[in-house]
Amino acid sequence: MFHVERCMKTHKTHITLKDYSVSGEAFQLLADPSLDLLYTHPKPSDLELKTYYPDTGYISHSNQLKSLIDVLYHVVRYFSLRRKVKLVAAFKADTATLLDVGAGTGYFTRAAKKGGWVAKGIEPNSTARGLANDKSYNSVFSEKMLNSFPTASFDVITLWHVLEHLPNLDKDIKTFKKLLKPNGRIIVAVPNFKSYDAGHFKKFWAAYDVPRHLWHFSKESIPKIFSRVQMSLESTHPMLMDAYYVSMLSNKHKTGSHKIFSSLCTGFLSNLKALKTGEYSSLIYVLKNNSWRSKAL
Repeated sequence: MFHVERCMKTHKTHITLKDYSVSGEAFQLLADPSLDLLYTHPKPSDLELKTYYPDTGYISHSNQLKSLIDVLYHVVRYFSLRRKVKLVAAFKADTATLLDVGAGTGYFTRAAKKGGWVAKGIEPNSTARGLANDKSYNSVFSEKMLNSFPTASFDVITLWHVLEHLPNLDKDIKTFKKLLKPNGRIIVAVPNFKSYDAGHFKKFWAAYDVPRHLWHFSKESIPKIFSRVQMSLESTHPMLMDAYYVSMLSNKHKTGSHKIFSSLCTGFLSNLKALKTGEYSSLIYVLKNNSWRSKAL
């Protein structure tokens, strides 16, 4: 589907930016016009990539409340959880099964269980996985478990801001397809690099988050990528709170301050403009399985 080594010699640089969270190193985003996709270059190896995730304090791997951003993250998560559970409920039947990939500290896996799902999670980070299993009765596993689930195990597979982190995108999408029931859904939430706030902050836009984010998607790229495994876009849904949260982080990168009032204004303007364009800061995509087997990628 997408081969970085083959393409990076011909793809143009979209923007150059740096890792604000850990290393301060510079990275390029190269553009693949065929998929309307950006990708991070140079791409760290799987072993190197682990060094860009801090041992402590990575917000989705902990429950810490040490800063304003930590508090806001938890507030946003609280309201988002309710909406996510409501969204997946539309696809729930008796004994419906759900797999949450990138479960973090397990809040959504627990919420899905409370909503009546037979829910399991996948979380590579051992610290986050331990916190998740305290909440969800040991139903969150390491990524190695993906190869142990039977084919066509799940009605719904969710990836909440996870797809952009996966180093082996082609391989992992094939795996998710294999694990999905014939009429199942994959639900993906990712940032949108064509949003107003992305254009406003440019190289300071926090949702680029290189090199932890290896792939950067548009509204067009997600259905194109999943069509290669015979999945079709069923619906899209905005994540309105992301525009405000990302704007605060972006202002922190740009000025050293969260500039709360300015960030709220930028987030509001981004959502307002997206009412016409559909280009929200982050979007949820519901993708439906159209066949039992995928074509060769």
